[in-house]
Amino acid sequence: MSFELSAAIVDTLQSFGVELSKDSVGFVSTMIVTFKLAFWTTIFLLIVGVPLAYWLAHTKSRARVLFEAIVSMPLVLPPSVLGFYLLITFSKKNSAIGRYLDEHFDFQLVFSFEGLILGSVIFSLPFMVHPIQSGFSSLSVSLREAAATLGASRLKTLFFVLLPNMKSSLLTGIVLSFAHTVGEFGVVMMIGGSKPGVTKVASIAIYEEVEGLNYSLAHTYAFTLFAITFSLLICVYILNRRFARANAI
Repeated sequence: MSFELSAAIVDTLQSFGVELSKDSVGFVSTMIVTFKLAFWTTIFLLIVGVPLAYWLAHTKSRARVLFEAIVSMPLVLPPSVLGFYLLITFSKKNSAIGRYLDEHFDFQLVFSFEGLILGSVIFSLPFMVHPIQSGFSSLSVSLREAAATLGASRLKTLFFVLLPNMKSSLLTGIVLSFAHTVGEFGVVMMIGGSKPGVTKVASIAIYEEVEGLNYSLAHTYAFTLFAITFSLLICVYILNRRFARANAI
């Protein structure tokens, strides 16, 4: 799917008379895969991260400490370690899970775009959960109590009362997760490899170009990532300041 999308965009550019060199075609393809990965990773992290952060912020269960440790592990664990265990777990040669997926569903997570998403979701989980958990914890208990008094369910309270009052935390989690996924190297290298148009992302491309002494193209990749992630962070800080001023009024 990623390869087809990359090829379609390259063909579209060429149909408009844009001449692309081999390096330019590779650059376009790689950046498409990179930002497509970041986009889908962020979407899945929102789906998983919001309920998980809500539970961690409000539960009194003793298991909370265990789950907080698991969520925070990617912050201290070398990405190659996580990537290695994902590779072993889903390899059809070394794992019953990998063989089962291959034999019954003709599906492989290793060296596939879907595998990249799985690895990125796990490794970027704390960047989504921690800001949102902090946002839930900072909200007044009276918000939930008032919603319950008016007969709102927990789901309605979450989406129509709590989340609208923590836009800053949501925005921070979304942007940090997106930017972290864009720059990830170890996990995506281990589980995805470097298949052009499929699993080759910008961080891997930088490494390969430097290894091949092609510093000019490596600089193009590096500066593009730097400029985009820096711009995203600036936007987050500006919007968060506006949210803070609006809440103070």
